[in-house]
Amino acid sequence: MTAADSAPRTARVLTGYCPEDGFLAAELDPPPAEYVWHDEHAEQQDQRYGPGTGYQQWLAVDANDGAVWFGDTDWRDPRGNFADQLPGLPRRALGDGTIPAPGIMVQLLGHLTHDQQHGCTWRFFTVEELHTLAQRILPAVQRLVDSIHRIGPDGQLEWSAEAATAWDDIEHTTTHTLDPSGDLHWPRLRTTPIPAWRVEVGAFLAANPELCEPSWGVATDAELDAYAAYQPDTGYGGVPGRACHTTDRQIEDGFTFYGHRAALYAYRAQACGERTPTEARTWLETTETGRSTWEAAKPLGATLADVSDCVLTALTKRFQNAAREHGLVLTGLPTYLRHLRDEERAAVDQQLLFEGEEIERLENMLKDFRAGRNRTVTRILAWSDGRGDAEIARLASMPDEYVSEWRARLNGDQTTATPGL
Repeated sequence: MTAADSAPRTARVLTGYCPEDGFLAAELDPPPAEYVWHDEHAEQQDQRYGPGTGYQQWLAVDANDGAVWFGDTDWRDPRGNFADQLPGLPRRALGDGTIPAPGIMVQLLGHLTHDQQHGCTWRFFTVEELHTLAQRILPAVQRLVDSIHRIGPDGQLEWSAEAATAWDDIEHTTTHTLDPSGDLHWPRLRTTPIPAWRVEVGAFLAANPELCEPSWGVATDAELDAYAAYQPDTGYGGVPGRACHTTDRQIEDGFTFYGHRAALYAYRAQACGERTPTEARTWLETTETGRSTWEAAKPLGATLADVSDCVLTALTKRFQNAAREHGLVLTGLPTYLRHLRDEERAAVDQQLLFEGEEIERLENMLKDFRAGRNRTVTRILAWSDGRGDAEIARLASMPDEYVSEWRARLNGDQTTATPGL
């Protein structure tokens, strides 16, 4: 059981934000009324609204464990950018995929209402009203926490169709109205069924099993994540888009898909059965069993650079069989072995590059020495000091007949050295 599995997941208002503990953690500082106004006749845009109209109150929801709390921003901040004052990201900034850690989402509360009788009215809420609102949305928060996808040993969060629908209910419930007397009203919490246009990727694959790739069953986390992150210039992305692109299939418009990574991880878990998916590199390089298996499987008399694809396939089967005895499935194994072979072959390429450069260097040196030797032989032959061709050839480390032919050419007034000598 992971830490994510054992953590409490009960929707609740955090301690310090309740009346029974005196709202000790709640510190609201709304602007005075004289700073909150709208002048539609002002000539300059920055003069139409008072500085207090940018004040923002919010509810925060921890999608990991269901905690809810509330707070506000500093209306005096001259930058007017309150993003760094929020404990998390607004829903609209997250999209429909993975939720970044720590999984805290913020619902910004609207304060402005407008009608012909009263014009623009800003209504800021007290800690008691915010506590009431937080209590009101707890059933929707519980639905969100129970249905959101949790991926991997760390329980990384990803939107599900039901969780996204639960958040819509939260947004609906936190949109206030004022009656003619100015009294505050919050909508009743609703439990909206998942609309047909919201589709779980797992359900999509179950209905289209021919789109599933067997390689998902032995893919690494990184490979599954990359597959789920597919994003074309047009059309659907994610798992459905990638799978349909590969098989030249088309998805009709109008759907939003949820749980891309969760569906791939679930497929791999089902393919592995009772065995634990374990990254091949980790097992082969860091475990005693993996290292001994690798040593026993090394190709005799050759490095991995010299083995063929058939041998790599055989090694893949051998390693998987060895891991199976320990209740494991090695993920990313073919890719890992090809990567190792590519690295070794790249090292051989570098060796060949060095050897070629060294030969070129030595050949250039030899060319210079050969030219110098030719000049020296020509010089000695010109002396005509009575030495025979064999003696000169011995000094020059060349065949006797070369010197004889050279002497004959010199005697014929041809003084240019023979090419290649």
